[in-house]
Amino acid sequence: MSGRVFVGFGFGPIQAGLFVSEAFAGGNFSRLVVAEIDPALVDAVRANDGCYCVNVAGPEGIHVQHISGLEIYNPNVEHDRTALLDALAQAAEISTSLPAVNFYDSGEHSVASLIAKAVRRDKARARIIYAAENNNHAAAILQDKVQKMLAAPLPPDVQFLNTVIGKMSQVVVGAEAVAAMDLTPITPGLDRAFLVEAFNRILISRVRIPNFTRGIEPFIEKDDLLPFEEAKLYGHNAIHALLAYMGAAKGCTSMTELRHDAAVMRIARDAFLSESGAALIKKYARLNDRLFTEAGYRAYAEDLLERMTNPWLADTVARAGRDPRRKLGYHDRIFGTMDLALSQGIRPKNMALGALAGIAALIRQETIPDIPKDRCPATLTDADIERILTWLWAHEVATQRTDILTCVREAQQVFRDLQ
Repeated sequence: MSGRVFVGFGFGPIQAGLFVSEAFAGGNFSRLVVAEIDPALVDAVRANDGCYCVNVAGPEGIHVQHISGLEIYNPNVEHDRTALLDALAQAAEISTSLPAVNFYDSGEHSVASLIAKAVRRDKARARIIYAAENNNHAAAILQDKVQKMLAAPLPPDVQFLNTVIGKMSQVVVGAEAVAAMDLTPITPGLDRAFLVEAFNRILISRVRIPNFTRGIEPFIEKDDLLPFEEAKLYGHNAIHALLAYMGAAKGCTSMTELRHDAAVMRIARDAFLSESGAALIKKYARLNDRLFTEAGYRAYAEDLLERMTNPWLADTVARAGRDPRRKLGYHDRIFGTMDLALSQGIRPKNMALGALAGIAALIRQETIPDIPKDRCPATLTDADIERILTWLWAHEVATQRTDILTCVREAQQVFRDLQ
């Protein structure tokens, strides 16, 4: 694959510690290129001759991966943008790893416009674009925006791929925090460090371009990613949030503390296996995929419970539980899992405990009409819960609202006893 070029948009921990990392480790690319609009980060990597470090947390400790040969360009700088467009026109594989899908067409020199210009420059080149944003329809959204910029049909050998990325990661910011955690900074002297877990079992849409061979080899192709996206949202993400909110309710600060709390871990395991898992297996057993079997899902759950509380990953309850208003959306991880379970005839009593703990975080962080910030969820009346859910789901259709409210109300006594 000599002459093969990889280009990534955004230089966060997933881009640096997954896409570029795997592209570098595989040795199948002659050029590794990243677009990044943070001038300090661009300057730091350039000053270090295109080398940077990633701290990789495994079950036994942290090892540091040293990556070299990275070209990094700021698309807001004209001569950088020219070099970036040249690389994009030659790229066989491109990845976007941005905060959200609305960044695709943000700014004068947006991701979508740059990809469209590259495709227009070399329409004959076969290329795949991995969309790594946390959105089940990211690839379709990016494709639509690129196609509008092209104002013409996409060439047949250009394919946008969805991804299911179950790799936990963070940027540790501040020289003191980096030193306290004994991490290696991204580059010498920079007050930031990438910390990612060793996991790299990433699922992607099946590549349909004839005779196309991926340079990033470890990724696993699936014909239909939706069931696996649901397993990520209603399994991994749901239980991660449940643990964080239960931990916050019990005064924990680190996710690692929770592995020593038998009551909380039992709730998380039961929610994972008997509610999330049972519902997903019932829904997707027809696929004959090992994940959607009792043994397969149990292995998935036990592995994740270990990884979520890995002391070397140094995850905090505050980080894992941030943005409760979004995470408590009707179709998001907590209530979305409850909705899924109920639709499959399963009573989500453990997820309801996570919902109550999430409501506790919501009350502390948001101003909810007629709900005092010091109100304990265990003392909420039916009317209070109804008021909170009405405020929370103001723009969503809650098809099983009554049943969910009942489950949350029934969980209050158990929640009270846990505190």
